[in-house]
Amino acid sequence: MATTFRYDKTFEGLLNVVFDAYVRKEFPEALIGEEEPEPMFSQRMHKVYTDTGKAERVWKSFRKKTDRRTRNMIMHVWLSEEPHSDELIFRYICKTFNSQHPIAGNFTDPDILEIKQIAMKVAREGEHVRQFIRFQKGGDGTFFAPTAPKYNVLPLAINYLKERFADQKWLVYDTKRHYGYYYDLQKVQEVTLEDDSHLISGKLDETLLSQDEKLFQEMWRSYFKAITIKERINPKLQRQNMPRRFWKYLTEKQ
Repeated sequence: MATTFRYDKTFEGLLNVVFDAYVRKEFPEALIGEEEPEPMFSQRMHKVYTDTGKAERVWKSFRKKTDRRTRNMIMHVWLSEEPHSDELIFRYICKTFNSQHPIAGNFTDPDILEIKQIAMKVAREGEHVRQFIRFQKGGDGTFFAPTAPKYNVLPLAINYLKERFADQKWLVYDTKRHYGYYYDLQKVQEVTLEDDSHLISGKLDETLLSQDEKLFQEMWRSYFKAITIKERINPKLQRQNMPRRFWKYLTEKQ
């Protein structure tokens, strides 16, 4: 009998899906969010309620059977936001619990292979964000960086940004997912702007930039233009090394 579990689409909620599946001895063929329509051929529906305690129990058990690298892969896949990635993670966790031996190296299993492949893509996108993040200094002295990565990888870049720019206030903002992180010289906190439509262009409005930021941007564009050798421009190679989706955030590409 085809069973569907409905949950809140959070990672804690997904761990509760695992908990309920083992308690009920009933494993879903599909997972859907709270507002999603029921699948056409679903014969039974179960509502999963998120409980922090149950989620912690599942994750603690998973930690005992896996290493840090495996757990990082799982989190990378969750951040991918790929369709049905939650079902993939669910199956991976269940296979881990059902096996007497570590499963991470069994790439003959399509789920395990796909977990690794997606995790590698997300890790690469996280590295791109760290490489191509560009801060603009606002009039109040806060440094601001908009970005719109392919995957939800801002959480992977925060520790690097906090260490690299520890002596300045900054806000890095994902314009695609409408949230960001603000650092006030002491701690980092997640923020959401009431209106972020003006950030889609990738640049702060001229009226919000500090005077020295305007001067720096102009000098950088002039320098970039001066060192460019037109005969050696290779757009294909540029796109390989620097994905086009990041170009609008780079001063030299304006």
